[in-house]
Amino acid sequence: MPSHLSADHPAAQPPGRGSVDALISQTRRLKGDVDAVRRDAPSDGLDPQERWQRALYDLAHHQLTDLDEHLAQLRDGPPPVPSAPGAPSAARTAPPAPRRGSLLSRVGSAEWNLLTDEANWSGELYQILGRDRTAPPLTLDELPSLVLDEDRPRLTGMVTDCLVDAKRIDGEFRVVRPDGEVRTVHMMGEPVLAADGSTASMWAVLRDVSELRRSERAVSETRDSLQRQRQRAQSEHRLAVELQEAVLPPWRGSLRLPHQGTETLDLAAHYLPSSASALIGGDWYDALELADGETLLSVGDLTGHGVAVASGMATLLGAVRGMAMAGTQPGQLMSLLNQLLDATVQPALGSAVCCRYRPESRTLVWAQAGHPAPLLFRSGTGRRLNSPDGVLLGATSGAVYAQAEETLEPGDLLLLHTDGLVPGRSSTAAVNRLLDLAPRFDGARTAQDCVRMVMEEFGETEREDDACVLIAKVTA
Repeated sequence: MPSHLSADHPAAQPPGRGSVDALISQTRRLKGDVDAVRRDAPSDGLDPQERWQRALYDLAHHQLTDLDEHLAQLRDGPPPVPSAPGAPSAARTAPPAPRRGSLLSRVGSAEWNLLTDEANWSGELYQILGRDRTAPPLTLDELPSLVLDEDRPRLTGMVTDCLVDAKRIDGEFRVVRPDGEVRTVHMMGEPVLAADGSTASMWAVLRDVSELRRSERAVSETRDSLQRQRQRAQSEHRLAVELQEAVLPPWRGSLRLPHQGTETLDLAAHYLPSSASALIGGDWYDALELADGETLLSVGDLTGHGVAVASGMATLLGAVRGMAMAGTQPGQLMSLLNQLLDATVQPALGSAVCCRYRPESRTLVWAQAGHPAPLLFRSGTGRRLNSPDGVLLGATSGAVYAQAEETLEPGDLLLLHTDGLVPGRSSTAAVNRLLDLAPRFDGARTAQDCVRMVMEEFGETEREDDACVLIAKVTA
């Protein structure tokens, strides 16, 4: 073995012990900090982002553990290398087998003498490769027999470059241990030159990096999985938005219904997306002139988010329009919607308010299914209409829904909304905040002006759910 590898050579003595100790202390403090954060991180029911963060914590911990043990070995010097076969037995006594997973079980060294064709392995290399320590070390020609077929060209190329062109070795390959376990080994080596400049031997350090590579793969796979989920969520969001825009009323700004006659409703509406979710919810609003000259007003909310919910919302809204056009009154319409949800393959719950406005008598006939009642504003004050009986859609089979009537006056304002408009509050507190807008509504000229006031009050609020508001003003 060349003198620079001998245990008694000055280069093998602990270099700069104080500075290495300082590095070890810093590494261990950092490792302790990472470990503390890692322990505090949830380990069950993680979402993709949390799984990715957990994988990064594990990888960082592996890296710092390796660095700590490498620095300790640098401080303490290399372990003794057993003598070549044939030496006295006392000199060949193998050190105790290091614990599995320690640095000493993962880092070994070897030297191959090209002049004598002898090989010399450290005990740790036997441990890494799972070889019997009493067996002779493998020569460079024999070493590829341990390597996976697809990795052999890589090992052969590295060794050839080292021996022929005196290039340093720095690469990885996978070995198959006698027990069938596959381990990943990182090899760093260099040629040892004779006095005439020819290559006399090759020396290398081999490190078992299987656990580190496993951690890196876990991070990569989690990152890829997270990216796929993000792309899928973006696609679903796009589809849900397109579906929603195709179903909700195309009008923007003010609308007057019915188109004929003097007794009309001035209408305006607005949809507010959730600030906590990128997925579209099942909220809707609608205004439609019916065949008999009456006007249909409705708002509703199907629970959940995503394409399936947006599709279910489209089905419900289509059913509302079709039944209203056929003359179905609000109470019966709610019963039929309940049957529709009850018959769907995927269980769902929804809430809704459905109103028919008769312009000749200014009468509002309405029913509700577990939904906030319309608010009526008149002469600077507001109140909530008394709700007729009606449970959530899809909650129970055969539910019956009552109707209520309200006579409106010129200048009255009717406000329909879904739950998410005033998030984080009880229904009573939410209604009270809306009713507080009564004096401002009284000075508004149009329904669109009133919608703007609602948006000024609630539009910037962080909300966990989608919401919508529909305002109808009885023209004088």
